[in-house]
Amino acid sequence: MCGIFCVHRYQGDIQAFKPEALQLSKSLRHRGPDWSGNITKLDTIMCHERLAICGVDTGAQPLQNTDGSIILAVNGEIYNHRALRAKYADYDFKTHSDCEVIIPLYLEHGVDAPKFLDGMFSFVLHDVKKNKVIAARDPIGITTLYQGFNSKAEETSYFASELKALHPVCDKIIAFPPGHVYDSETKETRRYFEPSWWDAEKIPSTPVDYQLLRETLEAAVRKRLMSEVPYGVLLSGGLDSSLIAAIAARETERVQNAQLQKNKFTEDGLVGGAQKDGTADLASLDEEATLAAWPRLHSFSVGLPGAPDLIAARGVAEYLGTAHHEHTFTVEEGIDALQDVIYHLETYDVTTIRASTPMYLLSRKIKAQGVKMVLSGEGSDEIFGGYLYFHAAPNSDEFHKECVARVKNLHLADCLRANKSTMAWGLEARVPFLDKQFLEVAMNVDPKEKLFTKERMEKYIIRKAFDTSDDPSAKPYLPHNILWRQKEQFSDGVGYSWIDALKDTAEKMVTDEQLANPKPEWKDDVPQTKEAYWYRCMFDNVFPQQCAESVMRWIPKSEWGVPSDPSGRAQKVHDQAYQGGAKQE
Repeated sequence: MCGIFCVHRYQGDIQAFKPEALQLSKSLRHRGPDWSGNITKLDTIMCHERLAICGVDTGAQPLQNTDGSIILAVNGEIYNHRALRAKYADYDFKTHSDCEVIIPLYLEHGVDAPKFLDGMFSFVLHDVKKNKVIAARDPIGITTLYQGFNSKAEETSYFASELKALHPVCDKIIAFPPGHVYDSETKETRRYFEPSWWDAEKIPSTPVDYQLLRETLEAAVRKRLMSEVPYGVLLSGGLDSSLIAAIAARETERVQNAQLQKNKFTEDGLVGGAQKDGTADLASLDEEATLAAWPRLHSFSVGLPGAPDLIAARGVAEYLGTAHHEHTFTVEEGIDALQDVIYHLETYDVTTIRASTPMYLLSRKIKAQGVKMVLSGEGSDEIFGGYLYFHAAPNSDEFHKECVARVKNLHLADCLRANKSTMAWGLEARVPFLDKQFLEVAMNVDPKEKLFTKERMEKYIIRKAFDTSDDPSAKPYLPHNILWRQKEQFSDGVGYSWIDALKDTAEKMVTDEQLANPKPEWKDDVPQTKEAYWYRCMFDNVFPQQCAESVMRWIPKSEWGVPSDPSGRAQKVHDQAYQGGAKQE
């Protein structure tokens, strides 16, 4: 991923504005520490801060076509770029970047170009001949994108990967909606992503197909191993990250075997054509063997000393044979980092901050170890109703509607956390559970299959899809105790005392009088706890009020009669649930 900052139809001298634009783009350099680029044409400036993952040698941005009439700035990864390059073989590609395929797509399909992309992306494209821009964001909002406005220059459009690049020049900022495309010529922002499951009122009735569920997730992981730099997996020891790690470990082994075959064929002088034993030819092996940078998959976990996640992750890593890196932090280190975390997250949502702090601290350690890309398990709980408050769903229809609502809002919660916690240190996180094809399969399963029962725990169907216990000849993906481990929300799993310490510290930082008298500018968005009040004040220390309009606070479904505290331990079904404000012993 990268950082983009773009201004279209600047009202004034664009060259005089350029130094300020470069400074605003510089505020995003943590997202793209590898190179900076900019192009100014007419009244438009496109700035880019690059994190090189694919096309490392030639992929500097902004990208241009041959005559410079199309300028493109992209933050993201396009997983189907090879197929698109083959389709547009007559196009004169200038780089090896996976993102360059957007230009010929636009030349053929115009504003419909995003429909044909498979990946995570936010981009702004300047059509110089028409002097217009189109901007688009991936279907679920895995990447971040904001659009800004200035009431004194209504013709000007601003776009950036983060709020911090916009608020100095914009008096209104919105989170650009996922799955949408903006056309400056018509000034319309419309949805291009139209999956079959989008309408929550249409309750699916498709029986679960365990094999299809498993194979589609495996394919989602496989395509996300596209990388020319060392990669790893975030491993909490919970179901979601462990499944991703298990699949990635198998894929890494497969790719390494392809590399060995390639080397053998080269040594034996077998450089093309079908082999006698029916194995792939060298050309296909060469494509396989470029995916992995290390001979073993590396995994990373974080927690307070003795945390549930650390213990579980250690067991998973040992089982999978990963090169495992276990990192700990102290409560004091976590609290000391809160202001920086909020600066990078650009939110004051309680659950996001609780979970992001350990992820932020871990990301710095991962980057220091030479890794630039990791796979992560975000999205599974929303797709399968894995949060423990889903136990209180009154029926399967309401269960499904809540799943759809949670997936649609991921860009304001877990996707935002995964993206900004990692990109604070120039580390890219990829999320296989949010693959378009996998969503099409998983979101169309009859919600009766997903409901909690006495016989079925949370996320039963995805656990069952990877349970090979009925096949003695199959190697299990995961140990039984991990595959069927109870859900631990990340902020709980890193150590129960983490949330307890945050609440205790907030009690000292915020008085009863302050909580009872919120700031007038907060209007209807008033913190209900001292912890929430504390975070909002830290947010206000670095961001003006217009930035708050893009923030969504994550809380469980209150209509179901569940506690408002987003911690999994707040739910009665948790093995160590809160009782009277303290956890069970």
